[in-house]
Amino acid sequence: MSLNEKFPHPVYKDTVLAPLFEGVKANYVGAFRAINRAHLVMLTETGILAYDDAARIAAALIDIDETVDVDALTYTGEVEDYFFLVEAELKKRLGPDLAGMLHTARSRNDMDHTVFKLTLKHHADTLIGKAHALASALIAKSEAERDTLIVAYTHGQPAQPSTFGHYLSAAVEVLLRDIERLQAARANIDHCPMGAAAITTSGFPIDRARMADLLGFSEPMRNSYGCIASVDYVTGLYSAMKLTFLHLGRFIQDMQFWSAFEVGQLHVPGSLVQISSIMPQKRNPVPIEHLRHLASMTCGRADAVVNTMHNTPFTDMNDSEGEVQVAGYSAFQSGARVLDLLAALISVVSIDGERVAKNIDAACITVTELADTLVRREGLSFRQAHEIAAATARAVIADGKPLGDGFEAFSKAFNELSGRDSTLDPAAYTEAVSARHFVAVRERFGGPGPDAMNEALQTYRATLTRLSEQQAADLARAEKAGAALDAAFGALLQE
Repeated sequence: MSLNEKFPHPVYKDTVLAPLFEGVKANYVGAFRAINRAHLVMLTETGILAYDDAARIAAALIDIDETVDVDALTYTGEVEDYFFLVEAELKKRLGPDLAGMLHTARSRNDMDHTVFKLTLKHHADTLIGKAHALASALIAKSEAERDTLIVAYTHGQPAQPSTFGHYLSAAVEVLLRDIERLQAARANIDHCPMGAAAITTSGFPIDRARMADLLGFSEPMRNSYGCIASVDYVTGLYSAMKLTFLHLGRFIQDMQFWSAFEVGQLHVPGSLVQISSIMPQKRNPVPIEHLRHLASMTCGRADAVVNTMHNTPFTDMNDSEGEVQVAGYSAFQSGARVLDLLAALISVVSIDGERVAKNIDAACITVTELADTLVRREGLSFRQAHEIAAATARAVIADGKPLGDGFEAFSKAFNELSGRDSTLDPAAYTEAVSARHFVAVRERFGGPGPDAMNEALQTYRATLTRLSEQQAADLARAEKAGAALDAAFGALLQE
């Protein structure tokens, strides 16, 4: 046989099969082992395989696990992939006829997607757990900083005073919605393809529900064609991941802006600041930069997986398997680093109250409440009140004064634009333009007022508890399934 006829061609072996084999070694050996054991149990329980034959196969599988050092293996091309390696090892121990019985009523098609789903569930569970930890850290920080004043920005410019707790709560709400999307995507993975075989199930009386139970899935995936052709379990998860880190990236970018010298309202402690090699005065909060680029890398890696499956045929194809699955796992790695580092960062940063006060004074950002007060107490239209407030702000800025020192300018503007004197005395004016008062009167649903914030924080805690309980139930079911599989497989070895 010529080189052109003998499989595998050396270049194909080096560029495709060997990397795929390494991917299985690094990611899938445990999943393949579980599938082999569960399938053997199911074949025996349904009477497809005799008990004595099943016991011999079970013993051989254990011997393979104990004697074959998978980590030390290198791909030689003697067998096509890891699946055939295990089958070859079974043949060495049992002969070809008995060894081949394990593959009754299954295919690499349903096995591969089951392997991918088991692995993705594991990665998703880890990532979701870290997202829960970040949400908890953000809620705790929101509670601690409920009344801490900040300058809120729109379009990159100082807009209104709010509190750090109120700002963080907005990020909490987005993160909780992202966690719900992640957990919904994880639930979509939790349907077992085993029993679909190549495409159409099998003429053997297999028990697909039993396979799903033994492998820790919530139920079998119904349509057997969809079991080997559908990739929405992949695209759904990576899309939810992309959104999570895209949204976190916007929050991270704000921290970069807030910690800039010119703004200075966010203080990052020394444990998370690096110094310049040449400029002694520099405080570089570079963990924020690492968070930003790691979040972007995670988005890009998630996108790469989804985009690889664009315009691929609706059938079992390598475009959705092998290397693209392994490539996607890097998104979990970088994403986990973001969640861990951001949780650590948010727990130790603080607001520089002096800088906040200076920025509030310099930008007159409480003037909105002055206009609101004039509407409520003076009976003016909002447009007329807005013009008086704007004139007051222009006057104090021109004089280089804070808005709180602008009573005379206010009185003059009020008289000129309304034709009468204001009923506000200096104390009432000072209160109307106070940042603390600005926040305190905003007790509407979702606002930064203390009571509104307390209600919101209770809701966030309740939502996170519900999501955590849901994940705990998923993890408990998987653990229970693992124990059941071990017991059922072990029973095959008993005399």
